Amino acid sequence: MLVPADTLEKGVWACLTAPVNEELAYVADTLDIDFDDLTAATDPEERARVQVEDNYSLIIFDVPITDTRNDVETFDTIPLGVILAGGCVVTVCSEEAPVLGILARSGMRGLDTTRPINFLYQILYQNALMYQRDLYAIDRRRMAFEERIGKPASEEDLIGMHELESTLVYLSTSLRGNSNVLRRVDRSVRIRGTEDDEELLDDAIIENQQAIEMAMIYHDIIDGTRELFSQVMESRLNFVMQRLTSITLILSIPTVIGGLYGMNVNLEYMPLALGPHGFGIICLICVIICATLAAWLWHRKML
Repeated sequence: MLVPADTLEKGVWACLTAPVNEELAYVADTLDIDFDDLTAATDPEERARVQVEDNYSLIIFDVPITDTRNDVETFDTIPLGVILAGGCVVTVCSEEAPVLGILARSGMRGLDTTRPINFLYQILYQNALMYQRDLYAIDRRRMAFEERIGKPASEEDLIGMHELESTLVYLSTSLRGNSNVLRRVDRSVRIRGTEDDEELLDDAIIENQQAIEMAMIYHDIIDGTRELFSQVMESRLNFVMQRLTSITLILSIPTVIGGLYGMNVNLEYMPLALGPHGFGIICLICVIICATLAAWLWHRKML
């Protein structure tokens, strides 16, 4: 169970979310941490890495968060820094990290801040699971788009598909960076726990690798879905153009006949031009020809 602490001492978890300089300076001075290392995770462009110093270890990796782009709710990643110093665990993030919220709220079995390395492994393990959860959510959205393929595609659908594809690229990049961090942590002598802790780290590595494979698979599927959207839209456009062409062909028949009879020539040589029922007969002939052509086009599935 997590309880508030008033001082930075062994077994304390200092959770710094969007910290101000005064908070960072206090933690840096108290635990003898380089200020730049402490603030590194607040930079959204900071790369995932492991840095081992004489009196502390810094682990920076990407965590997933919810985001909104183009009025579409999606996912993004931000750096999270975990520093093991003086028996304390310091986490630094530029905004609220959902993975830390899960650990704080759930009070997971075996969660113990007096075991900093185990606490780090718990964060890494839960982070890999959160990636998988978000990937499942992306796949459910993709399936919802597929169900609407038979209907006219809207601009929101196309933007949504693009955002899903972009999100998978971001998540895949972050997962590969986290994979390098996990391997570095696994090889590090300074960041090594008990045998049970090592099993938890192995689980985190496995879950992270599974998340990478899921992201690759879902990216390929979404790419195929996007191509299917494009082909369906192209097929609908071709069908509309084909129908318009057929209608134009049918309407051209009375236009041509009417144009011939409207020429400035001697009516004596124009069939039915001088007959009492000539106009009606010509109109009937136009109707018969148009109907015959329409029936033929319908039979050929061009109308």
